[in-house]
Formats: sequence, structure tokens, C-alpha cells
Amino acid sequence: NIGEVYRHQGDYANALKSHQKALEIRKISFPPNHPDLANSYENIGEVYRHQGDYANALNSHQKALEIRKISLPPNHPDLAVCYSYIALVHSNQREYANTLKSHQKALEIALNSV
Repeated sequence: NIGEVYRHQGDYANALKSHQKALEIRKISFPPNHPDLANSYENIGEVYRHQGDYANALNSHQKALEIRKISLPPNHPDLAVCYSYIALVHSNQREYANTLKSHQKALEIALNSV
């Protein structure tokens, strides 16, 4: 949560440090495919995205997605959230075909999770 406060303040360096520290703690405390690890990767991805570091943002969001694919049912709403974040990165990169694919996947999951 501290990392999110920093991110909302625009202090991306401290946000990244806080989220990376949380990730390291979670790696010690949880098994490698625990959904809380995905939360950390998602938070890190958002810091990178706000910094304009789209390669690292996409990498972090894809790690979150892979963990959630393993640890959650296939139509879990958190998977849709992952695809939405990935779509935002693609949109920032002006990769609109990939943006559309990711949003469509998020929509498909959202419609099937109801």
C-alpha cells in the first residue's frame, strides 16, 4: 500500500522500491504461484507503465497473468484485470491491434465470470 501512495504522488522511484520490497517478502512467505505475488507484479507493472518503461511494464503484467492463470479458475475476474492492464500498456505503445486483443480477452472473461 505504501508503494501505491508513492505512485499516486508521482514518486515512482520510491513506489518501485516499495513494491519490489513487498514482492521479495511475498516470495519468501508464499509459494511461487500464489496470487499475492501476481498482485506485486501488477503493482510493479503499473509503476513502470506510468514511468513510460513499457517493456518492463508488459513483462511485469505478463508475470502476473501467468501466475493467475496457474492459481485461479479460467474465468476468474482477476484474469480480466490482468488483460486490461496489458491492454493499457499496448495502448500506451500505440499497438492498437494488441490493445484490442487484450481488451477482448478481458471482456470474454468478464462475461463468462458473471
